[in-house]
Amino acid sequence: MMLICRNFLDLRFGKSLRQCILQDLLDSRTAKSAIRRSIPIRLFSSRIHLSASVSSRPRMNFEATQSAPKWIHECSIDLQNHKTAVIDIAANVREASDEKRPFRIFHGSTNSTRQNVLDRSNSVDVSMLNRVLRVDTSRKVALVEPNVPMDRLVEATLRHGLVPAVITEFPGITVGGSFAGTAGESSSFKHGFFDRIVAEAEIVLPKGEIIQASDEKHADLFSKIPSTMGTLGITTALEIRLENAKRYVKTTYRPVKSMEEAVSILESVTADPDNSSNDYIDGIMFSKTEGAVITGRSTDDIQPGAAIQRFSRPWDPWYYVHVQDRVRQNPNSETVELIPIAEYLFRYDRGGFWVGRSAFHYFYFPFNRIARWFLDDFMHTRMLYRALHASKNVLCYVVQDCAVPCKTASQFVKYTDEKFGIYPLWLCPLRQMDDRPLTFHPHSCLPEDRETGQPEQMLNIGLWGFGPKNYTSYIKENRALEAKLHEFGGMKWLYSQTYYTEAEFWKVYQREWYDELREKYHATHLPNVWQKVHVDMEKEARYMESSWWIWWMRRFPLAGLWGLWKSMLSGDWKIPRRTNISKMECIRSNEVD
Repeated sequence: MMLICRNFLDLRFGKSLRQCILQDLLDSRTAKSAIRRSIPIRLFSSRIHLSASVSSRPRMNFEATQSAPKWIHECSIDLQNHKTAVIDIAANVREASDEKRPFRIFHGSTNSTRQNVLDRSNSVDVSMLNRVLRVDTSRKVALVEPNVPMDRLVEATLRHGLVPAVITEFPGITVGGSFAGTAGESSSFKHGFFDRIVAEAEIVLPKGEIIQASDEKHADLFSKIPSTMGTLGITTALEIRLENAKRYVKTTYRPVKSMEEAVSILESVTADPDNSSNDYIDGIMFSKTEGAVITGRSTDDIQPGAAIQRFSRPWDPWYYVHVQDRVRQNPNSETVELIPIAEYLFRYDRGGFWVGRSAFHYFYFPFNRIARWFLDDFMHTRMLYRALHASKNVLCYVVQDCAVPCKTASQFVKYTDEKFGIYPLWLCPLRQMDDRPLTFHPHSCLPEDRETGQPEQMLNIGLWGFGPKNYTSYIKENRALEAKLHEFGGMKWLYSQTYYTEAEFWKVYQREWYDELREKYHATHLPNVWQKVHVDMEKEARYMESSWWIWWMRRFPLAGLWGLWKSMLSGDWKIPRRTNISKMECIRSNEVD
């Protein structure tokens, strides 16, 4: 019905007027909803924002109790606002510590696919920490707050001719989420996970103390807090290393005919990452017999007649569709093209890799260029996440990132092909560093690799698609996948649904170092990683069986329509228009008037 109304308005009034009409309707509904909820919102807001200023509890003296870095003393409104917010956050954390009260962290948004179980009344609000505080061009670092999304970070740094070495492919993923969780991207074959480009972190410890952590200060915490999902403290600022940016990524698509061939090429091109001429490497398997290994090299050179390809505008192709077209056009040779740097970094945003195609499949809607243009507002990753959360797992969608040693990757894909038959698959090589101890980041669990202590090259395999429609079967297959992944020496990303029992989880993820840090930094009253990421299968099964809401959502097409409606109400469809990736340019200092 929504599509019919949208199509009618476009035909009757034109797209721009249709957008105005729809926005007026949304604004009207939002205003009415706000009136209905005004009192609890006001009370909640007062409790969060005024408690630190009117409460009789003592405030922390930031200057007196912390050894602050130079940037914290800079005369800047943003920095002063940041300091004030962090002091208030620390006061709330100290109060929870005094009461031995567990809490979770409210960021304001999420790129996790776990269903949200956050109780706002028992959480610490850090959603106001969403600013790029400073870009220091002389030191090539950016000081940012944790809720800054990647598109805003790239936009801010490209203005100075700089860019972080590791950027997540989804623009809405935040800097703090990438640091506290696991973020491995196409540049990770060279630089490792995102946390490896962080020079220093400001952290509020579980007792309310504010510290700066780096390789020199609180090094044990700094090296291991990444991947612990906020269970050792709250990150409130990060200093990120930058490198000189170039305007384009010279991208090469190399066709492959099997997973074995893809793994062989990936191992070859990542064998010497420090001396590699490539800056980005990933791959896509479209089926058992069709795929592509993709390499990228940063450049400012444009050869006469060179093709420049974009992916962020509504009429542009989706990236994976474009790659598949190219390798089919040239099945026996490489294809080379230039992609503007920001377009390359967020090339998978439209369509969410290929997850967006599932929406077309669900609604039996034609999947062609016109349809993708027509529904473009709904097909960016922020909107897709909203729709997925709103569906409450009714659609039984599999979202798992699985990292396995390269030597077992082909066997693992053979298993997923037999059990799930999900394609395409994303392939992303991950460099394993040997200068830091093991964390919860994916690493080889094979006994021979653990005995040698030598880091084994890992390959991330993105498995995203419809699973079994029966919920019991869906749980069974996901648990079987987790067991098989461990059998092949792999580990999964913890942003997704996790079905391990507690004993199973700690068999895979070593906890001795983690428990020691929780004791040392007084975090034992907080939920641990397993408690934070696991699915309570019995509770969820009861809910799925007894809820009248779920009963209705299982009736086609209610779950899909509800997801679309909730994503529309979020307003996230406006963000790509405000933060226009196609207009992000690399600007160098000698080019500024």
